[in-house]
Amino acid sequence: MPKKKKVKKVKKVKKTKISKKPKIQNKTKIGLKISEKKNIPGADDKPEIKKIKKQATEKRIYNLKDYVVYPKHGVGKITAIEKANIGEIDIQFYKILVEKEKLTLTVPINQQSKLRPIASINQINKCISILKTKPKIKRTMWSRRAQEYDQKINSGKIYELSEVVKDLNKNTDIIADQSYSERQLFEKAYERLKSEFEAVLKISPEEVQKKMDKALGRTQVLEAAE
Repeated sequence: MPKKKKVKKVKKVKKTKISKKPKIQNKTKIGLKISEKKNIPGADDKPEIKKIKKQATEKRIYNLKDYVVYPKHGVGKITAIEKANIGEIDIQFYKILVEKEKLTLTVPINQQSKLRPIASINQINKCISILKTKPKIKRTMWSRRAQEYDQKINSGKIYELSEVVKDLNKNTDIIADQSYSERQLFEKAYERLKSEFEAVLKISPEEVQKKMDKALGRTQVLEAAE
């Protein structure tokens, strides 16, 4: 009888040892792997590689005589691509002439994210369809609406510019029908949109004006006044 009891005790000890050993070993291995990853010199370089890739995709090469849009000033034409040495660093930049404002801009090539190419013909057609829609009537204070319109004009987005022209259009040239600030914003948005139409469609300013006024329904009012 005492012999049988001894055999049972040996079996129990073996089971506990086998079940505990692999758990302790796994924990130590996991701890070593984590510590090893922290000490790897190339592990922190991953986000930097992603940033470089994004910068490369944003780059766009513009050529001489290309039309571009600078959000705060509208459509301009690249008249020169020059180099300058500033602080012992060679910087390449575009010279852009904005005829409507009689202004020449100097934009470094590494800051060309501020520029965008002029719209396509499909985008111009969509703008015309926006001009044909009914204006949105907002009941908020004019000062707040004026800020929103000004932000849209300076955003450089052609669809938002078309919305401002459409919303501020009164179908008339009578000054009494618009406040001074309202008319100023309308003319600013109208001229910017018109200049981009001219650059894309390559037609005379008079023909562009007729096309825009027809979409806005202004031609009927002008004919009636005559």
